[in-house]
Amino acid sequence: MTRLSWWPQAGPIDLAQHDLPHAAADTEWWYVNSHVELVDGRSVGLFAAFFRIISAVDDAGQVSYAHSMTWALSDPASQRYLGESRVDERSPQLGLERLKNDRGTKDARLNRAMAEILERGEVPTPDRVFDGPVHVATDRLHVQYGGASYEKLADGSYQLTIADGCALNFAPGKPAARHGDDGVVRGTAGEQMFYYFVPRCRVTGSVQLDGETVAVASGQGWYDHEFGGHVESDAATAGEGAGIRDLGWNWTAIQLDDGTDLTAYEIVDVTTRETVGKWMIAVAPDGTQRTVDDVTFAAGTAWTSMRTFHEYPTSWRLTAPSLGLDLAIDATFHDQEMITVISKPAFWEGTCRARGTLGGKPVAGPAYVERSGFENIATLDDFFGAVGKEVRHSTAKVLPLEPTHEELRDLIATEELEHYMEGVDRAAMAATLIAPIREMVDRGGKSWRSYAALACCDVVGGDSRKFTQWLAMPELMHVGSLIIDDVQDRSTVRRGGPTCHVTHGEPIAINAGTAAYFLTENLLESDELSDQAKLRIYGLYFAAMRAGHAGQAIDLGGMASLMPRAVETGDHTELLARILACHRLKTAAPAGCLARMGAVAGGGSDAQIAAVGEFFEAVGLAFQIMDDVLNLRGFAGNLKQRGEDIANGTVTLPIAFAMSQLPADQRAWLWQTLQDKPTDEVTIASAVELVTTCGALQACVDLAKTLVETGWQKAEPQLEPSLSRVMLRAFGWYVLERHY
Repeated sequence: MTRLSWWPQAGPIDLAQHDLPHAAADTEWWYVNSHVELVDGRSVGLFAAFFRIISAVDDAGQVSYAHSMTWALSDPASQRYLGESRVDERSPQLGLERLKNDRGTKDARLNRAMAEILERGEVPTPDRVFDGPVHVATDRLHVQYGGASYEKLADGSYQLTIADGCALNFAPGKPAARHGDDGVVRGTAGEQMFYYFVPRCRVTGSVQLDGETVAVASGQGWYDHEFGGHVESDAATAGEGAGIRDLGWNWTAIQLDDGTDLTAYEIVDVTTRETVGKWMIAVAPDGTQRTVDDVTFAAGTAWTSMRTFHEYPTSWRLTAPSLGLDLAIDATFHDQEMITVISKPAFWEGTCRARGTLGGKPVAGPAYVERSGFENIATLDDFFGAVGKEVRHSTAKVLPLEPTHEELRDLIATEELEHYMEGVDRAAMAATLIAPIREMVDRGGKSWRSYAALACCDVVGGDSRKFTQWLAMPELMHVGSLIIDDVQDRSTVRRGGPTCHVTHGEPIAINAGTAAYFLTENLLESDELSDQAKLRIYGLYFAAMRAGHAGQAIDLGGMASLMPRAVETGDHTELLARILACHRLKTAAPAGCLARMGAVAGGGSDAQIAAVGEFFEAVGLAFQIMDDVLNLRGFAGNLKQRGEDIANGTVTLPIAFAMSQLPADQRAWLWQTLQDKPTDEVTIASAVELVTTCGALQACVDLAKTLVETGWQKAEPQLEPSLSRVMLRAFGWYVLERHY
């Protein structure tokens, strides 16, 4: 165990001593942030953090460290967040050790997908290996992580260099202050960290923006240093339990215009959601420091990332009655999420603006806030639940239940064709066109089709944030087909409620379902796409529509005409091919086209576009096969009645495989049972048992697995290691292992 004997005693911080790296610390980091005005008039913020942890201690007591670094520049004017995450070359080995010690995600499929990359010695983007050696001086503060460095100069200032053209100097304007309990922060697993900060520094230098080096006209910054580890206890060992773990925190550093600096944070046990500690330090303009106990630091309005679908607050309220403090803290823009494998898989750190009162007087000033460790998505089920929520939000924006004149015009016409709106009743149109579609969307569904388009944009190196309006497009396409299918199939229940035609009648259902196919046209418009890319995307969309309708035609024709021969001969070849053709056209082809659309938008190569398209076709086909399997096995939560396909007399893939496995008399009995469309549970259960015991269900599962694995083996060589690729790989397994 690491015994911490180097806590600074009460009194001023000795920066000459405590800025230095501490070899005995399990975890240590140096952090700065800044708010600067550039000579061209732009205001930007920048943070950088250098980390190192003890990764191993050998028998001779020699210590090995792991290093990482994150930084980002926030440009509120353009709402751009530019940064990166860097790790050392041992990261794949360390990552595998974390997975081995059950310190990965809570989803085994994601861990398996990550392990595949790490076992090859690769680092998934957006993390990248340092572009040079790592060096940490022992006699002074000078950390060099590849092309980035942080060092203390002879004049007492701190120099940050990140890349060519990005170099900032932080000159302290106030003395260092202790955070936490007189400098000590305690965790839940025996860890103790020493934490101090320099609250207000004058910042000079330059930043690199849009390929140009721009000088800083004026700026102010903040410096944090924290180090420590596990004390003598049975809680954990150095390296494995190093630093703060299983904790989430909200942290802020605020520089008010009256010269006061505030920093506050709350640490929460993410398992119990209990507050472990909450602190605030106020530093007066003259440097006088005060620990404030009556602080509240409450999160406000939430924002959801369209890349990770994690939810973060982007507004907070900081109060302390003893100071007469009441501040509203608002992000300068929402999307300041840092995606990195280091933090499973992201955290929020960005520029904010604080406004309110202090001591009864109005104050304002720039702030930084960090939100980390509060994972609202732990498993793929959580992930697709979050995707579904955003799909519904996106669709509600496209199809508002009470549309304005302009919103309705953009749905049924264009600004150029304004005269089409003459005599249109908005309320009536909402009731007969929008509401029938929204009712189905708002019940929720499997949102993987919407995920496909955005994921394939990212996995080829694009930025799906430019196409978030596409979330609604696959859902509208899908819901339109469901509404029409239900009319054709005379279905009465869909997504846990009455079908559209049951509620609204067949004429309205047919019109609304068909309209849903075309209401997506505006969503495909984007200034980010070239004319050539737009044409290709439009072609793919209509290819999906043609395939889906062809598949529905096969479905409407049914498989009954092929059953007598299969029953008589036991040859299921033609029957199997027809069912797979139906599944391929109705489900796999639209999924593949949506994936290709995303890859085109992401600027993928022809090989990449084909690769993701074919993979999602394989996944879509496997999805439908597993749907047939689950219908007989039973859905989790009794989402559908077990054996519903038997009761409906539907010839599915398990039936086709059963024809090749069963003796003649049982084939005949099974076919007759389907034609009778039994309603009694005994007969249905007997049919399900017959199909199960003959191996037909397992044959379906094996086929689905083969499709997914073959599709992945073709796609993987075309895709760079990335978190997006991890998600795609895990999604293939998710389809195979789902229970609903």
